[in-house]
Amino acid sequence: MDNVGQRAQGAPRIACVFGASGGIGRALCDALAAGGTEVIYAGSRAGQGPEGAGIRPFAFDLKDETSIAAAAEAMRADPPELVIAATGVLTLADGTGPERTYKRLDPAAMAEVLALNTIGPALIAKHMLGIMPRGSAFTFAALSARVGSISDNRLGGWHSYRASKAALNMLLRNFALEMARTHPESVIVGLHPGTVDSGLSQPFQSGLAERQLTTPQDAATNLLRVLAGLTPEHSGRVFDFCGAEVPA
Repeated sequence: MDNVGQRAQGAPRIACVFGASGGIGRALCDALAAGGTEVIYAGSRAGQGPEGAGIRPFAFDLKDETSIAAAAEAMRADPPELVIAATGVLTLADGTGPERTYKRLDPAAMAEVLALNTIGPALIAKHMLGIMPRGSAFTFAALSARVGSISDNRLGGWHSYRASKAALNMLLRNFALEMARTHPESVIVGLHPGTVDSGLSQPFQSGLAERQLTTPQDAATNLLRVLAGLTPEHSGRVFDFCGAEVPA
């Protein structure tokens, strides 16, 4: 039978990816399209996304709440069943990377990392969760990281990045508890994609064990597979690319 135009099991009819110009974000858009998702809102700072019949690019800036609110409002009439905040920063635009010691902490750099890794995704959640109708099933996911786990932290360092992801995980838990009261079919989770061959990880790939580096395409496939298997009982937690829970 010809499967063209048919959605894969668990694939949403409408999805939205914030950060569609990044390695993982672009791959997520491609994988959703391949799975039969009819409409994919693809957000980036430049307002450009992958090409495709169902792709609807839009512009947003993580540090500009007005742009995020406008993007959400444009989707209110027919909101997505899946929203992924595929955003994040490890090395800042000026080359400032993760601090390996407390002696290198810089308040401006720390504030920038928190703005992009924590506050930005929280604002996406604020406005996207706000357009979800009661009684509807939907999933909101944000890219997190295993290093955001407090109990699993055995090496230290990377202070701002770890703190920003730990804070993001806490916010996702808060959002899940709040939304469960009014939207009991909602799923709100964090996702750890693994070490993906992207611009974010590029400066830190040397010395990685064989097969530890994942392509964006494989990461997207893995993450969508994990999301398809989640239920409201999983809401408020963080899962890795294999579906295993990341400890808090």
